[in-house]
This record gives sequence, structure tokens and C-alpha cells, in this order.
Amino acid sequence: MEILVSGETSKLRSVIIGIADSLGNIPSLKELYDPKSIENLNKGTYPLESDMVKELENFVVLLKKYNVKVYRPNLIKDYNQIFTRDIGFVIDKFFFKSNILPKRAKEFQGLSSILSNFHNKIVTMPQNLHIEGGDVLYHSNTIFIGYYDKDDYSDLFTARTNKGALDYFIEFFPEKIVKGFHLNKSLTNPKKNILHLDCCLQIIGKNKAIIHPEAFTFKDDYLWLVDFFGKQNVFEICDEEMYDMTTNVLSINDETVISQPKFKRLNNWLKNHNLKVEEVDLSEVSKQEGLFRCTSLPLIRYDE
Repeated sequence: MEILVSGETSKLRSVIIGIADSLGNIPSLKELYDPKSIENLNKGTYPLESDMVKELENFVVLLKKYNVKVYRPNLIKDYNQIFTRDIGFVIDKFFFKSNILPKRAKEFQGLSSILSNFHNKIVTMPQNLHIEGGDVLYHSNTIFIGYYDKDDYSDLFTARTNKGALDYFIEFFPEKIVKGFHLNKSLTNPKKNILHLDCCLQIIGKNKAIIHPEAFTFKDDYLWLVDFFGKQNVFEICDEEMYDMTTNVLSINDETVISQPKFKRLNNWLKNHNLKVEEVDLSEVSKQEGLFRCTSLPLIRYDE
């Protein structure tokens, strides 16, 4: 069996969904690495393991309804394994192992037995090239990569993908368009921090996109996206909707999108554009700054 992902909205056939079964004790502030988790810890609203387990199980049930083969990581005791998207990603027949935050390095161990079922070679990038799967989208022979390239990169735990990784993919895929998007970052304000590209951009249907215009350091990057998809095919969101993770939906195919029940404005827009919306609540999971795309790592996704 071979891994193959041909695009962001191609038919999803096989996926790894994260687990929340053994997170350990509620973390301290110094153990957290995104401002939304820090905010919820300070407010006393940090999510409970039992609630997130239940939400992820409901997510899995829905995927199986569409005959998607669902894998779950092998359990690593007292370790957060919810956000599988970041630890690896697939483009065409290549599985790329992400160079992620050192605090998260063990997460890849939970995937090893799953990946052994496939024949594809795992591409390991040089250690100085940082990238996480949430910063990578693939659609219509174009690879979209979010990155950060300011002098304070090494001081920001919210900066996950560097310019070197973008340059690597430009060289790795000379036959594709590889477009970088410089993202705004904040250590303290979750409404201004763009943790990954999929927190401000999502591709849906055959030619549509959800975009947060204020996410991009350079306005030209936003304008490039509007030109690429066409203004009539773009659903724009505000800071508050970005904070709620409104772009972090997941396509089962180019006609069906998994979304939060609370995303009423988005869900109505999708339905009005002839897309089917399947609703699952991941509100507790989202308190750690991730939703459907963040918790899923597609292995096989293609159309006939």
C-alpha cells in the first residue's frame, strides 16, 4: 500500500486522527507553547482530557461514516498526541517528517507502526529547516507554505516554519508552484497570533478558500490569494473568527466539509455554495489552538 495525497480537497480515504487518552497532569505555563493554551490555563478553562477524548471519538465516527480508514497513534504515556497534522505531512507520494519543537519530538514515535504499513520512503529534512504540517497546504499543483523570517524567530515558540524550509520545497518540487506566506506572530495575544497557515487559510470545494486577511505580514500575499481563487470564491473572516479556528475545517471531498456547529456564518456560506456541511463539536480541543485539520494527518487522499 502506498501513501498518496493529491490535493487538499481530494477524496479522503485514510487518515491519522490524534488522541487525548494520556495527556498527563495539567501543564504549567512554562510547558505550553501557544498563547491560546496559556490563556485558557490562566482563566481556569484548560480542557479536560475526558472531554477531548469524547470529541475526537465523535470526529472518528463521522469519518468512518464516509468510509475513511482511521488510524490512531500508539499511546505515549503522559504526552499530548492530539495534533498529528504537525508531525508529518504528505505531498503526492512523499511523506515528509516535520522538524518540530523539541518539546514535541517524541510525537513521531506514535506514528512509526502505522507508517510501516506503507511502502513510501519517509523524507527527513536537515535539522536546521523547521516546518510543521499546519503550515503546508496543497492544491492544484500549488504548495502553499506559511513561514516566519524576522530576526526574533528563535525567540518565538509560535514561529514553527522558517524560510529555509520554504526554499527547500521550492527546490524539491521544481515542477510545482511553491508560494510562501509570511505570517504574523504573537506570544501573548491569541487573536493576533497566526500559529500556522491553516489558522488563516483553508481550501474548500474545487476552487474556494476561507481567508483571514489580517494574518499576512505582507498585503500582497493576501491579494495573491484573492487573485488565485477569485474574489467571488473567497470567504473572509475576522480576528474573532480566526481565534475560534474558523479556517481549520476539514474536507472529506470537494463536496463535503467538516465544521464546528458554532461557525454559523461560514456554514451558511458553504451551504449557499452547494457544499455539504457535517458538524462535529471540537470546542474543548480548540482551546489548545487546533481543530479538525490540526488533529488529522491524511495519508491517502485522491480522486478517481
